Amino acid sequence: MTDIRITDVIAYPLTCRIPVPQRTGFAEFTAMSIVLVEIRTDAGITCYGECLGRFAPTAYAEAVRHLLRPIVLGANALDIQAHWQRMQRSLSGRSGGMLLEAIAGVDTALWDIAGKVAGLPVHCLLGSMGRQRITAYGSSVNWLEDDVARADTEAFLAAGLRSIKVKIGAPVERAVARIGLIRQIAGPEISLSVDANSVYSVDDAIRVGRALEAQDYLWFEEPIAAEDIGGYRHLRAHLDVRLAAGEQDYTVQQARELIAERLVGVIQPDVARSGGISETRRIYDLAHAFHVQYCPHVGWSGGVCLAASLHLAAAAPNVLMLEYMLYPNPLRDALTVEPVGRLVDGAAVIPDGPGLGFEINWDTVAQYRAA
Repeated sequence: MTDIRITDVIAYPLTCRIPVPQRTGFAEFTAMSIVLVEIRTDAGITCYGECLGRFAPTAYAEAVRHLLRPIVLGANALDIQAHWQRMQRSLSGRSGGMLLEAIAGVDTALWDIAGKVAGLPVHCLLGSMGRQRITAYGSSVNWLEDDVARADTEAFLAAGLRSIKVKIGAPVERAVARIGLIRQIAGPEISLSVDANSVYSVDDAIRVGRALEAQDYLWFEEPIAAEDIGGYRHLRAHLDVRLAAGEQDYTVQQARELIAERLVGVIQPDVARSGGISETRRIYDLAHAFHVQYCPHVGWSGGVCLAASLHLAAAAPNVLMLEYMLYPNPLRDALTVEPVGRLVDGAAVIPDGPGLGFEINWDTVAQYRAA
């Protein structure tokens, strides 16, 4: 079966309140949104993808419905790379923003179709490394009061996670104190990293980086603005702690300098933003060529994003760990009939069913549908 025609593309904008507000150095979040993308075919196969759509999800849904749907409607669903190029060429400017995130949802759904046609998990189509599980790191210790940070850390440890990420922000003095506090709570055997969400100047990032080196942290994520490649060069020359970035990159071209110049030791594309499975794979392939490790960014995304990230992690030769959010999130925990990525001994289980390996819980879609 090699000729399967797309008969419809449907976008469902979803929004839920977060039971526990999350604060980063960038902002405080009390709600999260995604867009679920459904593709139907003339073979009776229906599959799913996810767009990041964190703000104004209805706008993303409109982009899927009115811009991308006409491009792929009636075409062979298995021509995935051709569709990616055609969708990308609908841009009149530099690749990025809402349209690339919308493309991510369509592309991921096309890979789900291909897996179901073949009767294989997507990670097998990508060239599986034979993994059944992927080591997970707990994300993230909240940038709130010390008692909240302590409780977060203890919850991650109780879940059996041996690696934890900590949110930090301004002022620098408070960030340095938080870095020391979490090391004290976690002890010397636990792998720790931080995420600054691009809040610092280069000078302040160096001060924070020195504290991370002293406390033996694994990586310093998004210390400065993503566009400041010169700043990353400066940090790379003056810090020993490994730098991590990439969740704000939409394409392999945007990640190229970070990878090719080895400005980061960890690249972190988000499949629901970085053009879907097709483009995220190109990013980790480039990273592998330059001996840079890959950690899928998941964040406050939904269950489809988590499933796609697990398949990518199962196939990537250079994967380090998978970001694993433990906080309640209905769009992740209840979007699929059976939750994906079950934790076993600090590792997330790779889905093994055809395609992305889940069924959608339509009650959840109805409950949280934004429009």
